[in-house]
Amino acid sequence: MALTIFVILSALCVGAVAAMIISRNQAYSALFLVLAFACLGGIFGLLDAPFAAVVQVLVYAGAIMVLFLFAIMMFNLRRPEPPERKRVRIVLGTALAVILLGELLLAARRALGTAGAVPPGRDIAHLGRLLFTDNLYAFEITSLLILAALVGALALAGKKEGE
Repeated sequence: MALTIFVILSALCVGAVAAMIISRNQAYSALFLVLAFACLGGIFGLLDAPFAAVVQVLVYAGAIMVLFLFAIMMFNLRRPEPPERKRVRIVLGTALAVILLGELLLAARRALGTAGAVPPGRDIAHLGRLLFTDNLYAFEITSLLILAALVGALALAGKKEGE
């Protein structure tokens, strides 16, 4: 039964991501991304990681997508793009894809090397203690960076004096 659900969620996730890439409408792309995030939450649930599943659905499908939709609504995304900017984006996107593929291969190699080992700290209480003791500064700096990004997005989207 779990294998059937996994195959269905995986196929739905891959289909949603493919539809997100193919879609020309930004709002539809955002909704396809929400579907992909929800499917990933279900896959995390199948992998016995309830905390990761809930965080995936709440944080990504909820909060991050709300920010994406606000950005789509605030900016006029229908302007034609100059060809030289398009070339730069293609080159940067390809470089980023190669880097992420390399990271994925390294992570897979490392995971296959530790296949039988029990991961430390599977309980949420241990994760919370680590987050709010040893990694408190990183947690707070991340929240400040997100706040600065939000203020920057609002400043960019604000009306100019002449408008």
